[in-house]
Amino acid sequence: MTYNPFQKFSWKLAHGRSLELGPRGVLMAIVNVTPDSFSDGGRFIDSVAAVAQGIRCLEDGALILDIGGESTRPDAAPVSAEEEQERILPVIAALARDTDAVISVDTYRASTARLAVEAGAHIVNDVHGLQREPDIATVAATTGAGLCIMHTGRDREKLADVIADQAHFLDRSLEIAEAAGVAREQIVLDPGFGFAKDTDENLELMARFSELHRFHLPLLVGTSRKRFVGAVSGRDAAHRDVATAATTALLRVAGASIFRVHDVANSRDALVMADAMLNARAG
Repeated sequence: MTYNPFQKFSWKLAHGRSLELGPRGVLMAIVNVTPDSFSDGGRFIDSVAAVAQGIRCLEDGALILDIGGESTRPDAAPVSAEEEQERILPVIAALARDTDAVISVDTYRASTARLAVEAGAHIVNDVHGLQREPDIATVAATTGAGLCIMHTGRDREKLADVIADQAHFLDRSLEIAEAAGVAREQIVLDPGFGFAKDTDENLELMARFSELHRFHLPLLVGTSRKRFVGAVSGRDAAHRDVATAATTALLRVAGASIFRVHDVANSRDALVMADAMLNARAG
């Protein structure tokens, strides 16, 4: 059966929430409660500043706030679970109390994911695709949290073809989720732009993006300020938001559903134009 990424999909989340995907693109704002993230490290390490940034992102048009306490850049120093939790749990609790935002926790640790959902998070976003701590799938299954499963090429041998490697990795991740009892309605996939992929691989992944609809699941993309965006645009990390917005429009037309970005306002404008064109095309 042909999969239509623009049809309605009710994404089931924790705490009885759901989010409609498909007919219009959704923005997920990045809120890094870290000192060393590649483009905004240290700006929101204070919980009050992080909460204020989350509220600004909602005002700019984000529907989801993705809260992370450990940088995922390649040379970042790891932090303990305790430190990660000390950074993010107060932010999640405050945003859950003071806003109606859909809140995502960016973590690969099952213990952090469980505590984050208890604090009010609705989504678990795992950059290791359940393959570093598979128990994170059990957290999603038992709490009903939405689950973002990301592809990564780190710490393993990749297949030469970018789409074949996506299938090789994500099929295994989906097996882990199914075995844990995660419902399909809870799952969104992320092809992991920038994670052990060079510029040519990222561009090929964009060009062949529609092939990822083979999974029959909504797709989240995170191109924001990535190195390949800088390689193409010639901009440093602080000046890649316009180029990021261009990828938002291009990937929306290719069928992406969720866009994880630092700068919400620019990508919002790109997204509403892409959605307007898609609506006109649909008649």
